[in-house]
Amino acid sequence: MHNKPLANEYKAIMESVDAQTVWTCSPGLCRLDNGRLIATGGFRGPGMDNVEGIKGDGKHQGQIHISDDGGENWKKVAEYPFLHARPFVAGDNIYVLGHRGDLMIVASRDNGSTWSEPVRLTEGQKWHQAPCSVLYANDCVYLVMEREIHDDCTAWTPSVLAPVLMRAPLTADLTEIQSWTFATEVAFRDAIKDEDLIKSGQVFYPITPKKSFYPAPHRDCAPPGWLETNVFKIYDENHYWYDPSGKTIHLIARLHNGFSNYAALLTVTEQGDKPGTGAMVTGFQKLPSGGEYKIIPLPGGQMKFHIVYDELTKLYWLLSTQPTDSMTKAEKLEADRYNLPNNQRSRLVLHFSKNMVDWCFAAIVAIGESETESRHYASMVIDNNDLCILSRSGDKRALSAHNGNLITFHRLRNFRDLVY
Repeated sequence: MHNKPLANEYKAIMESVDAQTVWTCSPGLCRLDNGRLIATGGFRGPGMDNVEGIKGDGKHQGQIHISDDGGENWKKVAEYPFLHARPFVAGDNIYVLGHRGDLMIVASRDNGSTWSEPVRLTEGQKWHQAPCSVLYANDCVYLVMEREIHDDCTAWTPSVLAPVLMRAPLTADLTEIQSWTFATEVAFRDAIKDEDLIKSGQVFYPITPKKSFYPAPHRDCAPPGWLETNVFKIYDENHYWYDPSGKTIHLIARLHNGFSNYAALLTVTEQGDKPGTGAMVTGFQKLPSGGEYKIIPLPGGQMKFHIVYDELTKLYWLLSTQPTDSMTKAEKLEADRYNLPNNQRSRLVLHFSKNMVDWCFAAIVAIGESETESRHYASMVIDNNDLCILSRSGDKRALSAHNGNLITFHRLRNFRDLVY
């Protein structure tokens, strides 16, 4: 077990033109069979007038960068006008899917060297997400975007988001809406009642429905909810959650409830004659007791995390943000601590699990030199024996832990040697 960061050194792929007014967001990463790495990230903030190139609504810009030498050198190949995007492979093509209110997508037919014009997949909707995991099964690709299905929340919106599993055949043209099947939708506030959270001790601060509660001046807590959802499957036939029909897929999301180290758990069940077909119905994991498992312990579950499954070790790997002090009263926090006590963002850590419930600490990945120099909202891919990691980061110039000025690339070598 290692107590020093194993991947603190980094390459800055994207850097803000002005750390105080232009901020980085949404690092996403995928690897092609030929070894090429494709990285995505974005810029946003009040200083976007000073950023050249394509901009969505004049307020944000996404970029695509490629590396053919393992991340040592990077080349920007495209810009796109939407947010919260992730790159992924499907068949012979590569896609970047995100949103600008509506879902938007671009495609590459030549291994990421050139990209199509943006295509809008929906009309008049509000979507959200972060670059989280992508699942390949049943000759399909599965991933989650989140739709805002109530419009009466005046605070930050996790309470009204519905994690929506999306499925498409690998050989389809994913820039066409008819290629996608969308699961049924359920918002957090419709699935888990405020009074149940309070009675069970699963929410930290008082709930003020549809608006924020302020535990201290300028530190707000929106109504409880879920967001930034990963997708995974259970492959172990001995696991309680294993579905021998192959039609059950699991979702695990960041839980916003004022605590640290908890996540939200959902299921999606395919209704066709065989896996990968039919409608998809969103629900919750049944327990032997007859109850439903909706809130689950997860290291770093209070912040955006990323999960990958490694076929060689048959283990799930979790990259998440480590809180070290979520119990200091909000009014007593130092000025450089962002918002709520559990919103610490300076430490990236790695865990592994054989079952998605019991987690073993593997390593510290990276630590910023101060609370403002964040290492968070990271994505990762397996690259032979290593983990390649892309982090939303900041240096000494960063405005805050939330509003950083860098997208950084890190390589954690021989990650499987961390198993014990």
